[in-house]
Amino acid sequence: MIKVKQDSRPKQVKDVAHQDEVVRVLTNTLETANCPHMLFYGPPGTGKTTTALAIAHQLFGPELYKSRVLELNASDDRGINVVRTKIKDFAAVAVGSGQRAGIIEPLASRCAKFRFKPLSEEIMSSRILHICDQEGLNLDSEALSTLSSISQGDLRRAITYLQGAARLFGSLISSSDLISVSGVIPQEVVEALYVACKSGNFDLANKEVLNVIAEGYLVSQMISQLFNVVVEADDVPDEQKARICKSLAEADKRLVDGADEYLQLLDVASNTMRALHNMPQEFSFET
Repeated sequence: MIKVKQDSRPKQVKDVAHQDEVVRVLTNTLETANCPHMLFYGPPGTGKTTTALAIAHQLFGPELYKSRVLELNASDDRGINVVRTKIKDFAAVAVGSGQRAGIIEPLASRCAKFRFKPLSEEIMSSRILHICDQEGLNLDSEALSTLSSISQGDLRRAITYLQGAARLFGSLISSSDLISVSGVIPQEVVEALYVACKSGNFDLANKEVLNVIAEGYLVSQMISQLFNVVVEADDVPDEQKARICKSLAEADKRLVDGADEYLQLLDVASNTMRALHNMPQEFSFET
């Protein structure tokens, strides 16, 4: 089994990718050996955990690392008992969070704050190629572009997709291999639904909706990808985009609440069609 994630993590702060300001400040801090409590925040997969572990490796070295580092998962390790039994014996703390606003002020005020930026496609591609070279994996230019696109700036997600594709398809990985392990809907399927909505033909749109359901694609994923298509459409006015995005958000919320996938996607298709053709937002019935 290919252990891409752990083996490819930088062991020194200077090797963390595309976080120049964070790396510069932390490098200077480590030279003084006087580390404050730290709060790392930013999008997922941008190097928060990796940076914290690299700091620990530099401070303690391989021999003391395991005895000096306590890594907690916020999904599992929470509550006052965790603080009382696990954290209180550790003098220095590094906290990672997806959002700065998610950290309570009494904790945030006691930490030096470091913001991690989303990774650009160029940086993502460079890091992925480095990992592929280390692991003996082969990605062509189309597969590399696809991996960067579907990962949306999240390097951890990109490595997960790469790991899954390597397990299933071997060392030669294609664009279609990556799409199949990522759960991303093929772009032609998304485009077909959007084109059907643009046509103004409800029966055609319903046919594409039924096709999505029959193929077993996640409707929440379709909504996410349809959102990107709408936002990037140059021929759609902002007012129409706003109507469509509002419909997408409402359908996504209803799906989270347990609504039927077919009905929600059909509602999205009909609302998108009405917005694109400047139809009234709600149908009116004469009495």
